[in-house]
This record gives sequence, C-alpha cells and structure tokens, in this order.
Amino acid sequence: MSKKRSPWINVILVLAVLAFVGISMIPLLGDVFKENQPAAVATPEVTPSISADKRSELEAQAKGYELVVQREPENATALRGLLEVRLQLGDIKGAIAPLEQLAKLNPNQTEYRILLAQAKQRTGDREGASQAYRTVLASKPGDLNALSGLTQLYIQENRPEAAIGLLQDTLKTATQLNDAQAGTVDISSVQLLLGEVYAIQQRYTEALVIYDEAIEANPQDFRPVLAKGLILRQQGKTEEAEPLFTTAVSLAPPKYKDQIKQLATQAQQPATAPIPVPNSETPSVAPSPAPSVSP
Repeated sequence: MSKKRSPWINVILVLAVLAFVGISMIPLLGDVFKENQPAAVATPEVTPSISADKRSELEAQAKGYELVVQREPENATALRGLLEVRLQLGDIKGAIAPLEQLAKLNPNQTEYRILLAQAKQRTGDREGASQAYRTVLASKPGDLNALSGLTQLYIQENRPEAAIGLLQDTLKTATQLNDAQAGTVDISSVQLLLGEVYAIQQRYTEALVIYDEAIEANPQDFRPVLAKGLILRQQGKTEEAEPLFTTAVSLAPPKYKDQIKQLATQAQQPATAPIPVPNSETPSVAPSPAPSVSP
C-alpha cells in the first residue's frame, strides 16, 4: 500500500470488521475434506514441524495417491487424499494440481475453485488466482469468499480503486440479483468489505458513510456498529465511539461479546504494537501472514 498506517488500525479493522463478516480479507485455505466438500486440515504455514518419521509416512501416502490418480485421474477420493497430504506437508504448490482437477470435476462446488485461487495467490500466481476468483463470481456474483479474495488480491497489487470498484459494482447490482433470487448477495457483508477497504486507505469519511448505510438498513447488525466505533476511536472521537461499543456488545451474539469488549478496551491503549488476536477457528493458508477470526 502506498499510504502508511499504524499496525493498530490494520489489525483492529481486519479483526473487527471482516472477522465478523464471516470471512477474511486474507483468504483462507482450509476446510478441505468432507464427503464431496472441503473439511478442515492443518494450516501448512502454521503447522508445527513434523518428525522425520511422520514426514516419511506422509510422503509415502502421497506417492500412493499419485499412483492412483495416474491410473484414475477422475478418482475424487484419491485427489482429495493427495491434496490433504500435500497440505499437511506444507506443499502448497503441489496442492494446485489436485485442486485444479477437483474444481474441474465439481463445477457446482465453488469451494474447490476458491481453494485453488487461494493456493495460486499464496504461491505468487496472481493472474491465475484472479481468474479463479472471477470464474466463481461469474456464476455466483455474491460469493463472499471470492469477493474478499479478489479484493485482497487487488490490495496486494496496490490497486485499491479496483477493489473499491469491484465491491461498488456488486452493491449496484445486488438488489436486482436478490429480486431474481433471494440471498444472492449479502449486502451488509459486502458493505463491510467496502468499508474496510476505505478504512485501510485512511478514507475514513467514506468508510463511515458505508457503515451508517449498513446500520440504517439493519439496525440489529452489530458489525457496522462496531466498525464505526473503531473508526471514530482511531480519529480520536472517543466520546462518540464509546456508546457504539456498548451497542455492539448488546447486539452481538454471545460468542462475540467478549471479543468486542476486548477490542473496546484495547482500542483505548496506545498503538505501540499489533494487538494479539485469537486463533482462527478455520485452519488456513494465508497469502501473507495476517490475523483472522472466522465465526
């Protein structure tokens, strides 16, 4: 990013806004293997070092799956097994091939293409990642994982206006899409994504406008209330921010109340270092180290 911003605002906004969207602006490669759907596996980037014996065992399993896939390239069970083992070995590049095949075999399950995009993004293939995200959005324009992934990709490429345009365009068509099929676009969550992009660009006035719109549309949603409070606190408007934190706590589901209280308290402290964040409930591979919480 061309603009400098404090570690505090980076950490707080990613945690407080996108964490509560239910996704992360730093896409997560996780949820890898259920029957025909991804299920959680350990994060290669944060997986503890494995013993030599365990590594040898995993490498042997990988070879076994590779042999099956060579004979039966459409064997979904073997492909998922190969993918899981390679992720446990931390071989993100090696996970791409089985992900590509799984995405091809399961065109209606966008999870695989999202994982493929994240893996390509993690390994530096931004063009491939962008294409994968756009493929998902072509059929599911409101897919939050694809929207957040492509938004983050634009941010990494120092293209904030492209990220803003993507989200604004999504919001412009949201009503029409939802009229055609209810629930296609989660307008509140897209607004939060857009507000977060404005915030990390230090375009606080525009962020506050978006949060106010989200609050007006759904007064019972604690997420934009919390986000607005954090922005005001960052601007030094403590007295205006405090009631918003109180309101956010009262509106939030029980599992988030303690986190919000902690954020409110930590927000009062000097921004001398990034604030520690809880471990994500969803194991992941992030394109770059970043805090995240998945509800």
